[in-house]
Amino acid sequence: MKKYGHVFSVGVQNNLTYRFNYLTRTLFSFVPLFAMLSLWRTVYASKGGGQSLSGWTEAQTVFYYILVAIVDVTTAVNDDDWQIAADIREGNISQFLIKPVNYLWYRLCLFFAGRAAYVAIAAAPLAAFVFCFRKDFAAPATLAAWAAFPISLLLTALLQFFISYTMAMLAFWLLEISTLIFILFAFEYVASGHIFPLAFLIAKYPAAGHALFFTPFPSMLYVPVAIYMGKIPEGEIWPSLMMQLAWVLAAFLLARFAWSRGIRKYSAFGG
Repeated sequence: MKKYGHVFSVGVQNNLTYRFNYLTRTLFSFVPLFAMLSLWRTVYASKGGGQSLSGWTEAQTVFYYILVAIVDVTTAVNDDDWQIAADIREGNISQFLIKPVNYLWYRLCLFFAGRAAYVAIAAAPLAAFVFCFRKDFAAPATLAAWAAFPISLLLTALLQFFISYTMAMLAFWLLEISTLIFILFAFEYVASGHIFPLAFLIAKYPAAGHALFFTPFPSMLYVPVAIYMGKIPEGEIWPSLMMQLAWVLAAFLLARFAWSRGIRKYSAFGG
């Protein structure tokens, strides 16, 4: 564990080297978010004051996107899949085959190091953003939501990482995997609830909406946000966490399987 702790420490230091890049990325990420909030305010204004959409008030919808921003900052995978694919393509993983370091745990430590550095740098602009919409911000309604939210947040981060890691393993077989990564990202962006709360989809298309919850995508964003907001009934919170955990374990096993099969195909030459 000591060696992975060192990897985490070095990862944080390396990421803080690019703190201006992180700060710029954070600030510009608020541009589409402000656009989305303006869009929904216009939608609610067109329906008249006090109206709701699929049981969601305007304040709840605004609060939803605030929480989406918070969850994204703490759990999103940025460049990890690209870096892993580059390690495979350029032969950098050869060193991990002769050293007592597990590549999966090594990359997981770097992922959390990146998240820690990003949160530290993004905390101030994110706090300013939340302050601007403080009238729509609320604490979790129940103790169960207080307790479950950080657990769900951790499971979300792990699920996002393991899925990205598995996608990166395709570099063992394919020279360029950027198209596949973009396709997955585009589908995940819609199916996880980035664009709109999945409750809206369930209200409009119940069959498709409920079927979506048999995929890992809601667990990658919507579940922790819905837990915090109380949109998941208290009696269903722990089953929701168990579903998230099941997807994390499935993604972990798939990641290990992809590595074991890919490493058989891998070959590197020269020094």
